[in-house]
Amino acid sequence: MSDSPYFQLYIDGAWCDGAAGQIMATQNPATGEDWATFACASPEDVDRAIAAAKRSLDDPAWRDMTQTQRGKLLYRLADLVARDAQKLGRLETTDSGKLLAETSAQTGYVADYYRYFAGLADKIEGAVLPIDKPDMHVFTRREPIGVVAAVVPWNAQMFLTATKLGPALAAGCSVVLKASEIAPAPMLAFATLIEEAGFPPGVVSVITGDAENCAIPLTRDPRVDRIAFTGGPETARHVIRNSAENFAVTSLELGGKSPIIVFDDADLDGAANGLIAGNFGASGQSCVAGTRGLVHRSIFEDLAARIEEKSKSIVIGDPLDADTHVGPLCTSAQVEKIGQTLKAAQGQGATIRFGGAPVDRPGNYMSPTLVQCAGPETATLKIEMFGPVMSLLPFDTEEEAIALANDSDFGLGSGVFTQNLARAHRVSARIRSGICWVNTYRAISPIAPFGGFNQSGYGREAGVDSILDYTRTKTIWINTSDKPMANPFVMR
Repeated sequence: MSDSPYFQLYIDGAWCDGAAGQIMATQNPATGEDWATFACASPEDVDRAIAAAKRSLDDPAWRDMTQTQRGKLLYRLADLVARDAQKLGRLETTDSGKLLAETSAQTGYVADYYRYFAGLADKIEGAVLPIDKPDMHVFTRREPIGVVAAVVPWNAQMFLTATKLGPALAAGCSVVLKASEIAPAPMLAFATLIEEAGFPPGVVSVITGDAENCAIPLTRDPRVDRIAFTGGPETARHVIRNSAENFAVTSLELGGKSPIIVFDDADLDGAANGLIAGNFGASGQSCVAGTRGLVHRSIFEDLAARIEEKSKSIVIGDPLDADTHVGPLCTSAQVEKIGQTLKAAQGQGATIRFGGAPVDRPGNYMSPTLVQCAGPETATLKIEMFGPVMSLLPFDTEEEAIALANDSDFGLGSGVFTQNLARAHRVSARIRSGICWVNTYRAISPIAPFGGFNQSGYGREAGVDSILDYTRTKTIWINTSDKPMANPFVMR
């Protein structure tokens, strides 16, 4: 380990070790071995990061920067992200196990998110109000909400950071970005680009650490004005409780058990590819994974057979290898959870059509798995496993399909495969989810809002309106009359 990389924290424009001297190791999921170490933030470090963020809001270097100038900084950051996409992607792959083909491509595309918000920076506008008092000129202005605590998980971290950092900086906020302690290397490396882009010290700090010493002090601090959190529902409940200490405006992007409905008129090869993309893409480690496949009974066996045939060509291997389709899971705990859930499903009458076991090689590998469910209560249809497990359940009618799709505590993504345009509109409107893909799956864009219903959270990231969530509206009244105020004891 003496030759392994070591990542420091980035606080107030400077690189530093944690005040408590705590250091953690991070594993390479493809080998199961430690490959790097990183500094962990203590409550003292969190305090310094928040203090720097608060101070930067009153620093003329940031406070007096025009909206157009802020946009130019974000354009610069976008160019740097694009330049280093391959490097950051390789770090993310080594640390999390996601395929290099996806991490490098996704990081490159993330640059467009920063460009999108850069373009919106000088589009934040107030309005003159047609007030009902002729001697008053009243207008509104949008001001930065303040200090933002942005908490991101290890999966899709460059994307999930951009959806928070981009609008926050465009709006003029300052940000303390908390990376997951499970695989923080790419986020700590990303901080070098913040510095290179030229953001004033304190505007962005990047830290990581455990819940007790880092996440809890960050999300409950009274100086934090906004919390943008992506993670699991259980952790989110703690975040909400913490926000009671500071009344911070909070948005939550949480987990999912997304349904994919395949009707009898669907293009079956396209539907099979959609289900494979929604379940085995990113090794199933996606919050929008379409893990509840609902298939019309008349085509069930045909579609399942096509999925089986297509899955024979899936290559399981080193995520750095361009030929690999499915790499390791980020943690061994995920492999264990999948095993337990599959066992429970079999006890409920489910049949494993292929896969169902860890791969016999070093690292956290789980074979792509297809489960034919006996009923809607099957464990694999209820539990988010975060791995390459696809569950299929037959249905008979459109109404039944919609009811099954909505039979979940979650509501993030969904999919519909049909050639019937009227049905596509009808069904997509009735599914309770924040996103619905029709005849495709797992597509994203900075232009399209991203977020869920129910236990998948609230608030939206990306899209033109998301930048307004990082502002507060101020109403300004100007008396244009030369006459003195009337009766001071009567509200005007």
